Amino acid sequence: MKKSNLIRFDWAFKRLLRQKANFVVLEGFLTSLLGKPIHILRILESEGNKQKYDDKFNRVDLLAENLEGELLIIEVQNDHELDYFHRMLYGTAKAITEYIKESTKYAVVKKVYSINIVYFELGQGKDYVYRGVTEFRGIHENDILHLSASQKQQFQMETAGDIYPEYYVLRVEDFNTVAKTPLDEWIEFLKTGEIAKTATAPGLPEAREKLRKDKMSEAERSAYEEHLENLRYRKSVITTSIIEGHMKGKAEGERAKAIAIAQKALQMGMSIEVIVALTGLSEEDISSNNGRTGGENDRPI
Repeated sequence: MKKSNLIRFDWAFKRLLRQKANFVVLEGFLTSLLGKPIHILRILESEGNKQKYDDKFNRVDLLAENLEGELLIIEVQNDHELDYFHRMLYGTAKAITEYIKESTKYAVVKKVYSINIVYFELGQGKDYVYRGVTEFRGIHENDILHLSASQKQQFQMETAGDIYPEYYVLRVEDFNTVAKTPLDEWIEFLKTGEIAKTATAPGLPEAREKLRKDKMSEAERSAYEEHLENLRYRKSVITTSIIEGHMKGKAEGERAKAIAIAQKALQMGMSIEVIVALTGLSEEDISSNNGRTGGENDRPI
């Protein structure tokens, strides 16, 4: 496979895209995803997006505010996390509470977009992009709860659900099609690290130039290579754990099956010698009441 000459996007989020000169790349990605023009006002710094990697609360790769005052949380996650959906919820709640002052009216609570780019199997589904929104629907009439005329005028929104955070999950590894839309072109880049010459999605032509590895300093390149090595190491550890867990589970399953056969054989009056030859278990396993596999369905023989 051809080695990409572009910097991985997770690294760009943490370093390059915080610079105002590179906002055009970030804006292009967000515009393609959200389906509306996005213009970044500033990158916000908070307890949630510290640079320190091992900080337990370092959960936000990038937190931005657009010209409309909306907050955009963008995270890139390489490692499998069982409770990742809960982390998404925590991130939006934290962003809302951090940017509202005491004695401030609730009406100034900012709209939050939580954008999650994940490189592991998160949930189960057939698509590679999912959008989560809040919907207030009547349990009797099945109608959507809209805002009043005065609320629409003040908040510039249509339904009650529009006030609440929106969540986007991009399951990058599940993208296995030809890029047909600007968003597809972006996801193809996120997956392969390459930008097709024909790609015209907002921000990608600029990314092709601004994210080139040959523009990095020696210090930046060294830090980037260390980052890549850490990713490879963590991936290897996770893969090894999965394989070992599978092998252990398989061995325990085979042992449980052998014990079940031995139990039936004893009930039929077969000798221990025959059962040893039949199951591969030891005489001690067969004759001892402590011969168990550890599973809840195991019974002493």
